[in-house]
Amino acid sequence: MSDVTTDATAAPVRQRVFIDKQSPEAYRALRATAEAARAGAAEAGLDRRLVELVNLRVSQINGCAYCLNVHTRAALQAGDTAQRLGTLPAWRDTELFTPQERAALALAEATTDPSDAVAQEAAYAAARQTLTDDQISAVIWVAIAINAFNRVSILSKHPVRPIPAQ
Repeated sequence: MSDVTTDATAAPVRQRVFIDKQSPEAYRALRATAEAARAGAAEAGLDRRLVELVNLRVSQINGCAYCLNVHTRAALQAGDTAQRLGTLPAWRDTELFTPQERAALALAEATTDPSDAVAQEAAYAAARQTLTDDQISAVIWVAIAINAFNRVSILSKHPVRPIPAQ
């Protein structure tokens, strides 16, 4: 789906293609991957709050407004607090996150920016101390999925619209 806008003084300007709408089969496959990653996380004993923390932290790193909007609401619905979500960018500097969450966040960051080999090794070592093999795999898959969704939304310029006050 793409839109064309015009104004009186300019030629038509093509807006971004919503690649999820333009290529629905690929998007459905990405959704299925994300659903499998969430199911794997649950089977590995990781709660939805942790999954949403990973989704949010990766989306913060990538600067994806659309996914931040979606996953902030999901985290709050899963029972997380505004305090924890507000301090998430500085999670290392607080005592608000459990050792399991800290290990998952470090691993998600390493998955999002794999170019820092030292940080990646440190994150993996910390994960090995706290998470099971199934949990490590699940966190990495959740991070891979949200990284992909971030790229879809950023490149499509999915809008974030205000939610009416309740």
